[in-house]
Amino acid sequence: MTTPCVAAIHDMSGFGRCSLTVAIPVLSAMGVQCCPLPTAFLSTHTGGFENFTFLDMTDEMPRVAAHWKSLGLQFQSVYSGFLGSERQIGIVEAFIRDFRTPDCIVVVDPVMGDHGKVYQTYTPAMCAGMARLAEQADVITPNLTEAALLLGIPYSDLPVGADGCREIVERLSLGGRRSVVLTGASTAPHLTGAMCFDAASGRTEAVQIRRVEREFHGTGDVFASVLTGALVHGHSLTEAAGQAVEFIRACAERTAAEDLPLREGVDFEPLLGLLTGGRS
Repeated sequence: MTTPCVAAIHDMSGFGRCSLTVAIPVLSAMGVQCCPLPTAFLSTHTGGFENFTFLDMTDEMPRVAAHWKSLGLQFQSVYSGFLGSERQIGIVEAFIRDFRTPDCIVVVDPVMGDHGKVYQTYTPAMCAGMARLAEQADVITPNLTEAALLLGIPYSDLPVGADGCREIVERLSLGGRRSVVLTGASTAPHLTGAMCFDAASGRTEAVQIRRVEREFHGTGDVFASVLTGALVHGHSLTEAAGQAVEFIRACAERTAAEDLPLREGVDFEPLLGLLTGGRS
């Protein structure tokens, strides 16, 4: 069986587990070839670090895409995350149009904010552009903050609880045309995980685990990467979300036990064997 390929359109930070430094090892461990299309290179990620370097790759992105197109490359998934400008959003839209096939799953992690706040680099125009990009996706993976932005409502007005999370994903499904995985969704105070609307089945299901009472950087990137890897291997949306949630729990428990600094992200590397699934 041919190894599936994923075009991963994210930034790369030299230190701090996030974006491409998560996507590449996670997808590789899952038996997926990860083809990175970097949006920027930073010396560290921006959470908890100062004086980090930033190399904008916007001008290079369409050149890479054009070369890949000239080679006739095909991908089983296009998977995008944090984007650095409104122009990059348009480049990713064009990339999806050029490389989408009936067998290609487009996964958009609409990274815009967290904890009810928009990231400093995101303007209203960029948020509108991300919502437009997400309309092209087969699967989106917003957190609660991003769900509010996509719905165009204040974060404080989001419905809560199991019924509220169910309402959010169904409203985000564009009338059932795209799948939605709401991360950080909780159906009870001691639980966390995801709420999933599967466009293929029309079903909404929760995937929940016991909460690890600590905050971690990079869990969204780990989650979306595991989800994408499972989807290209043919797992259902709920199965893929379940695998991602279980891996996040293992990483969170390990990181909490080690008491690592928040800015270093989750210590996932020693646990990558959990994702191999016995493949040889």
